[in-house]
Amino acid sequence: MAMTATTFKGRGGGVELGLCFNPNDDRHHGSLFFLFLSGDRSSLPPPPYRSLLLLCPPRLIIIRPTNEYALASSSSSSASLTCTTALIPPSRGCPRMDVTRKEALWINNRFNPHCVRARLPVMLQFQQQKPSASSTPRGSGRLVRMEQLWQEFFSDPSQWWDNRLTKKSPKYPDFKHKRTLEGLWVDGWLNPSWVKEKMASMTLGHIQSGDGLRSRVPYSFCNGDKLSRLCEEGRLKEALHILELIVQQTTKPPIHAYVCLLKGCSRRKALEEGKKVHALIVQSVLDSNIFLANTLVHMYSKCGSVLQAHKVFSNMPQHNVYSWTAIISAYADSGEVEEAINLFQQMQETGLAPDKVLFVLLLKACARLAALEQGRELHSDIIKRGFQSDVIVGSTLVNMYAKCGCTEDARELFDNMSERDVVSWTAMIAGYAQNGLGKEALALYEQMKQEGMQPNNVTFVLLLKACASLAALEQGKMLHSEIIKRGFQSDVVVGSTLVDMYAKCGCTGDARELFNNMSERNVVSWNVMMAGYAQNGLGKEALALFEQMKQEGVQPDHVTFVLLLKACASLAALEQGKQLHSEIIKRDFQSDVVVGSTLVDMYAKCGCTEDARELFDNMSERNVVSWNAMIAGYAQNGLGKDALALYEQMKQEGVQPDIVTFVLLLKACASLAALEQGKQLHSEIIKRGFQSDVVVGRTLVDMYGKCGCTEDARELFDSMSERDVVSWTAMIAGYAQNGLGKDALALYEQMKQEGVQPDNVTFVLLLKACASLAALEQGKQLHSEILKRGFQSDVVVGSTLVDMYAKCGCTEDARELFNNMSERHVVSWNAMIAGYAQNDLGKEALALFEQMKQEGVQPDNVTFVLLLKACASLAALKQGKQLHSEIIKRGFQSDVTVGNTLVDMYAKCGCTEDARALLDNMSERDVVSWTAMIAGYAQNGLAQEALALFEQMQREGTKPDEVTYISVLSACVHSGLVDQGRYVFDSMCKNGVTPTGEHYACMVDLLGRAGCLADAELFINKMPIQPDSVVWMTLLGAARTHAHVEIGRRAFERVVKLEPKNAAPYLLLSNIYAAAGRKDELAKIRDQMKEAGVKKMPGCSWIDVDNHLSAFVVGDATHPQSKEIQAELDRLMGLMKKAGYKPNLSFVLDDVEDKENDI
Repeated sequence: MAMTATTFKGRGGGVELGLCFNPNDDRHHGSLFFLFLSGDRSSLPPPPYRSLLLLCPPRLIIIRPTNEYALASSSSSSASLTCTTALIPPSRGCPRMDVTRKEALWINNRFNPHCVRARLPVMLQFQQQKPSASSTPRGSGRLVRMEQLWQEFFSDPSQWWDNRLTKKSPKYPDFKHKRTLEGLWVDGWLNPSWVKEKMASMTLGHIQSGDGLRSRVPYSFCNGDKLSRLCEEGRLKEALHILELIVQQTTKPPIHAYVCLLKGCSRRKALEEGKKVHALIVQSVLDSNIFLANTLVHMYSKCGSVLQAHKVFSNMPQHNVYSWTAIISAYADSGEVEEAINLFQQMQETGLAPDKVLFVLLLKACARLAALEQGRELHSDIIKRGFQSDVIVGSTLVNMYAKCGCTEDARELFDNMSERDVVSWTAMIAGYAQNGLGKEALALYEQMKQEGMQPNNVTFVLLLKACASLAALEQGKMLHSEIIKRGFQSDVVVGSTLVDMYAKCGCTGDARELFNNMSERNVVSWNVMMAGYAQNGLGKEALALFEQMKQEGVQPDHVTFVLLLKACASLAALEQGKQLHSEIIKRDFQSDVVVGSTLVDMYAKCGCTEDARELFDNMSERNVVSWNAMIAGYAQNGLGKDALALYEQMKQEGVQPDIVTFVLLLKACASLAALEQGKQLHSEIIKRGFQSDVVVGRTLVDMYGKCGCTEDARELFDSMSERDVVSWTAMIAGYAQNGLGKDALALYEQMKQEGVQPDNVTFVLLLKACASLAALEQGKQLHSEILKRGFQSDVVVGSTLVDMYAKCGCTEDARELFNNMSERHVVSWNAMIAGYAQNDLGKEALALFEQMKQEGVQPDNVTFVLLLKACASLAALKQGKQLHSEIIKRGFQSDVTVGNTLVDMYAKCGCTEDARALLDNMSERDVVSWTAMIAGYAQNGLAQEALALFEQMQREGTKPDEVTYISVLSACVHSGLVDQGRYVFDSMCKNGVTPTGEHYACMVDLLGRAGCLADAELFINKMPIQPDSVVWMTLLGAARTHAHVEIGRRAFERVVKLEPKNAAPYLLLSNIYAAAGRKDELAKIRDQMKEAGVKKMPGCSWIDVDNHLSAFVVGDATHPQSKEIQAELDRLMGLMKKAGYKPNLSFVLDDVEDKENDI
């Protein structure tokens, strides 16, 4: 297509119009793509261009690009286009539009891109024509003045400032006269045509120094815009190359060129490029320039090389306040606040007065490191120098005190500020929010509104975070409404914080809806939503959101992977964790220490401690968090010894532990009952000054409690300067776990008196204490308090209530409570099953298990342990075998606790061969496994097998505990193996196992059954501990068996003192007197029993026939088949008499009927 270029001139040459158009288009103005206009409006071109001219002000370019033509494809005719610039000032009243699109472009518009001024003349092959003297239009005076200025510049360049390397906008002049302040632009539209040629013949050094010509430097290298642009774009190597050429070709390069590059290195933290610039500065002998030296110090500081910054500072011939500010900033940013303060004091000693900028900088450093003492010293200096009234300094002081935890000091300072802006209010709100005082932050916001101060987006972000920490949903919703009213909802940071607030308040649905409706979402927005899912236990949703994130092309960052790995850890989702690990390697995040530490944590929480350790060992960088993650992994997987060993390695490598480290190690000691190691850690904690930390303090209390040192735990608890509800709960737990339920309940009363509010964990522990004491009344009182405080809906509290009532013998109350629970999970069912089993209601326990399965609740290993114990107590072998089959189906057979209980069940049902086969096939055996089998042999009278297994156990390296010795001694008792029993008891003492009352009772029973009553009594009298009622009852039983009146009487007196309401000792002594024929003493005992109000409980027995359990109580005839049963008993007694059976009547009282005597 042919293009046509036309030039029109008005009357007297006053107007010039150049345009290109498509002649085939009768809408000539529609094809217009470039227009220049000069002159006044009285000289108009002919139609049809007159209408165009009326719409086009001078200096206006109108471009209408279409598919039909383009500037680059203009024909030769367009090459002859000549245009002149407008010679009159632009008329601001003229419409700025074209006919078709109503759009316009101004050549000198300040919003134009940087490239416009340089590219348009080249694209249009622009040639300026100097107007003739005979026809000089209006505005020619400007051309004349412009020519004069350029002549002055080239005659003496030293009178002009060169701004090309430092100017930030094209509207700033390239050169500015030092006296008249008139400006010149190298690419100015009014420049004479000879300017560029003259510029090309000059060097940069000539322009700056004003002396003769030097070696040539290309003009483009001297362009400040280009050098600045390269530095801003991060193209530092190209900029450095230009600077090197300038240095090579000039003796005195411009200082601002170095400054420009140094600032670019600071922004990009490009230390290597910065060092090269420094070398060029030294080469140019400019290192003594104070301005350049200050910039060098700043550059090294931002690049993290504080030592190099200090070296530059030390070599400076003189320092000004900016020099000191730069070096102090370097130390402050690197966290060396003390050194920064020292330099600050040195600066004052030199006589230089610090400005408020320096104070603000130091206060921020103190805030970042919580350096309160240094901050207070700075505050004193600020008051002395009169900067306290400055609103910026005041706001920074408020921020410093708040971040150091001194919110009261911060508030006092805030209230006394003579002037407060939105930053001041926001700093105080931030202080409250960051110190966990969300309510105070929200109250301050109300005051802020009352005083008419308008919040900004940062204010709302902080307030939303306060609501999130408080889970204050209603206040969060009100803030959301205000955000919408003020138009902040489109702010991506505010939107992301709103999502976070709703998620932390548990409203993940609302958070997701808000997230979906965000007009702009960045990676932080996605991370916040994922964190919300992860924090609410919705790990699967977090992983699904990550897939959507990838589909939408959003690139995850290291925070994304940290959150997702935590979700996998909470789900124990090992496969997804491994997939994320692969993606982390692909994206090269594996070297990030936070990501690496979280990977270690994920593998450990998924049970893969070996993989976690391998990853930990291969980390290129490890900080204290990495070590803590691995220590936590060992501790959480029951590998406390490995955790403690890793801590030793940590110390050897010089890594300093923090509070979290000690908390994890103390928990490991508690799980191992490793008291000595715990005490060593306590000493280290004191040395490092961590003992005042409330978390460390309560963990120490917990450790001592779990190691059985309740007195030490209480002493530590009483000495704590700060105690929260968790501290009280730890001490209560220590008492409850050590069988000191009364002390636990007493401590709770003290807790209430001191105004500390209990939580659900407190009540769980107290209920367990009541259960262990069978303290029903206290349990009921706690139940009432639980109802008042609204904890009854908590499933753990509800389950513990069921357990408490059951252990107090109130199985009906327990069942009623269980039935009324709004939510029940497997723990609740286990509590009720355990209640039935512990109260010898095995039948009900098995029936409840059937109901549990019908309701679709999946049993766990604890469920089967409880049910197997119920079967063992009932000797219900058939049900036990059925449970064994179900255990195999569900894959619980490898669980060592389940395996131990199976061994115990089979042994108690008399199937010792099956029990032994099960023991031999166990993949893992602990001391409980061996003990269960030994006890089984003992109960079935197989003493030799029990002793043989005891020997085998020790040969295989398993150390017997106190329960094992009880089982072995019981085997000796049942078989009358006195010598072996003595040997076992002596070996127990030698092996470091301290005998308990039960061990002593076994030895008394062993000696008593063998008829060695005198030895047994002597043994009791030599006991290192106070004999309990069981020991004396055992001796009394032996005296009854051997009809030893004196020993029996002495034993009886001891038992009655300890248990006055127990009927058993009265009955045993009565039997002894009856056998000895001492009727008078027998009568006295019976009278004494009546006076004491002691009654004998009727005996009870049961039998399981065809899965139906039948119970029998003495004197009870309620059984539906009682007549048939009685007839069968009479028949059997007749057969026994015929066979010659004669009952032993030596222990029978005189008033017992003959029929009962037969029985």
